Order: sequence, then structure tokens, then C-alpha cells
Amino acid sequence: MKAYEIQSNGGIDALALVDRPEPKPTAGQVLIQVKATSLNYRDLLVAEGAYGAGQKYPLIPLSDGAGEVVAVGEGVTRVKIGDRVAGIFFQDWIYGSLTKEKMKSDLGGGIDGMLAEYVVLHQDGLVILPDYLSYIEGATLPCAAVTAWHGLVTKSNIGAGDNVLLLGTGGVSIFALQFAKIHGARVIITSSSDEKLARAKQLGADDIINYKTTPDWEKQVYQLTNRTGVDRVIEVGGSGTLPKSLQAVRIGGRISLIGVLSGRGSEIDPMPILFKSLTVQGIYVGSREMFEAMNQAMQQHQIKPIIDRFFGFSEAREAYHYLKSAAHFGKIVIANS
Repeated sequence: MKAYEIQSNGGIDALALVDRPEPKPTAGQVLIQVKATSLNYRDLLVAEGAYGAGQKYPLIPLSDGAGEVVAVGEGVTRVKIGDRVAGIFFQDWIYGSLTKEKMKSDLGGGIDGMLAEYVVLHQDGLVILPDYLSYIEGATLPCAAVTAWHGLVTKSNIGAGDNVLLLGTGGVSIFALQFAKIHGARVIITSSSDEKLARAKQLGADDIINYKTTPDWEKQVYQLTNRTGVDRVIEVGGSGTLPKSLQAVRIGGRISLIGVLSGRGSEIDPMPILFKSLTVQGIYVGSREMFEAMNQAMQQHQIKPIIDRFFGFSEAREAYHYLKSAAHFGKIVIANS
């Protein structure tokens, strides 16, 4: 079979198309013909050797993929041949809290991922796709969608009338916009692109802020909320935006810290957290239990993932370069056929 490998920490150019033996499922395992995969910012960090020390190579990248079950090993009962499935990000995080051991099972990081024609996963590391979604749409769910759901619903218990601030218009933020709206929340969203903001408005965003033309956007958020601040922030920027998010959130509010798009490592003043009694919660994707709860809500509300564009399997490098350009709105998909 064909598969992509990251063979060193040399960036996108280290991504190589190789031949590998088609894997065979053993007891409890499932063989999946991968139909589509999707990219997350984390995949760029992995390719560039910036995701953490001790990365092992060669590595099949990408956590996110969907496909058809084409063979099962002995004892498999959760899925059957012909089922449409997606892998979960942490193959061993089924329910409960994340642990050090579960963290080692991240697809496309600790273990081989989904950017291949066939993959073998344990039956416990799979979810059935909602039947109204295509493989291309289903491939967008495991990381960005589950992360947004975890931050807004599982941890924040978002409800009608809550004010939510979303930063940017990438995969996590756009899924968060869709989830916030089905829960009756008011959404304020930022971007440097008026065109992207207009698209976010069409998806239901209540207020839009161009952070390039309004660099003190936290002050505008404060004004838009009657000088109170938002209840929830989905913080994807990291050290470059967190100080502003700390100012934009209300007393007793919650910040779900999800990404580091604007950088990491700079000093953060902890005083706003103390004086405003804030909860700052790190969100690292989520469990299978969260994924399945999210799928039920998506099915009920017929939520369609927002896909910017998709690439062919032979165009994986081009897909990575497009991700790095930050020109996308929503998700980027690689279709295997």
C-alpha cells in the first residue's frame, strides 16, 4: 500500500510517499480503508519537529481520518465489515481523565497516523460516523471538532445566553461557532480577514472583530458585553493572545486554552487570573466518550463541517503548505480517492 512518512524533522519537505506492506488485523483490531484525512496545526508542528522532544521517525502523520472497515480480527464486536468509521485522536482515551499513558497513544505523534491507504486500529479506538456525513466530512472530526466540544460543552457546560469569544477562523474556532450556536450562545469572533469574518457572520456569529484593524480587540469585546466581559473564551493563540483573552473574559469566567498559533514561551501576568477568579483550562482534544456525545448532537442538529478545500492523496505536501499559509477557513482535507 501507499503511505506517507515523515522521515526526519525536516519540515514539509521531509514528507515522503512510500510503499509499506498492507497491515493485517489481529485479535481486537480492525483494518480500515482510509477514504479521507484532514490536517490540524498540530500536524505542521509534528512535521517541523516542534511538537515535543523525542519524536520517533519514520512516522505516518495525521490524527484525523475516516474510512470503511474492510476486515476485522478475532473478537471484534464494536464494528463490522462495511461500517463507516473514524479513529479517535488518543487511541487509549476511551473515557475519564487523560493520563500519561493515554497520551502516548496519539495518532500521528506517539504512534503511526492516518495518512495511508490502509490502517489497522483497535476496535476501541473507533467511532461510527453519523450517517448523514460523507467520509470527507467525517475526516474533519477527531481533533478539531472534539477539541471544540470538550472546551465548550464537556468542560464549560455552555448554555443559552452565554457570551463566547472565538479567536480566528480555523478548524477549532469554526466548530466552536457551530456548537455555540446550537446551544443558544452569543458568539464574538476575531480574524484579520474581513472576508473570513463575513463568512463567520453567515454561519451565525453575532459580532465580528478584525484584530488587524482593531489591535486592542479585548477592549471592543469588553464594550460589546456591556463592560462585563465574555463568559467563555476558546483560546487558540497562546502567549500572543492569552493576555488579551484574560482581559476580555468576565469575573468568574473560563478560558479554554487549546493552541499556540501565535507562539509560546513569553511571560504571562497571572494577576488577572487571581483578581478575576478565572478558570484557565488546558484542553487536549478529548475522549471517545466525548466524541460519541458530540456525534449525537451533530446528528440531531445536522451540523455540517465547514471545509475550505480538499486535495488529492498525491497532493499531501501541497495540503501542508496550504495549512501553513493560514489562508484556510475551517478545515483542509486530503481525499484518498
